[in-house]
Amino acid sequence: MTVQAMKAGAVEFLTKPFRDQDLLDAIEQALERDRLARQELTEIRELRQRSEALTPRELEVMRLVVSGLLNKQIAAELGISEKTVNVHRAQVMHKMHADSLADLVRMSENEASIPWPRKRIRVFSNTLSLKSHIATSPSNSYPFA
Repeated sequence: MTVQAMKAGAVEFLTKPFRDQDLLDAIEQALERDRLARQELTEIRELRQRSEALTPRELEVMRLVVSGLLNKQIAAELGISEKTVNVHRAQVMHKMHADSLADLVRMSENEASIPWPRKRIRVFSNTLSLKSHIATSPSNSYPFA
């Protein structure tokens, strides 16, 4: 019976007789887990909305920035000037509401549904996380080549 309950989605299993406080504690834990899941879903939706505001070129620049390339290397990779890379990078930081490069990297790791340019994407089908299940992305794609 315990196994069936867990498979059906039960988080806690109380055996009879139980104290009223045990029931209240289990309910409190379940509510906290639900609050955290909803907060995470909200953050993912916000990241998705921000990423949808990026142009295809800004997405390319973001992918290369978070992979660790310097502006000069990005310029060479994309065949544009370093100044243009700086402009795109500033736009990415602004549109994604990132205060630092570390913030941008965290966002790219947390957002499996960012519509990364199709080339240079490697799909990891065996590494599914809660975030990839919450996001409505058809695959668990990461921006790293």
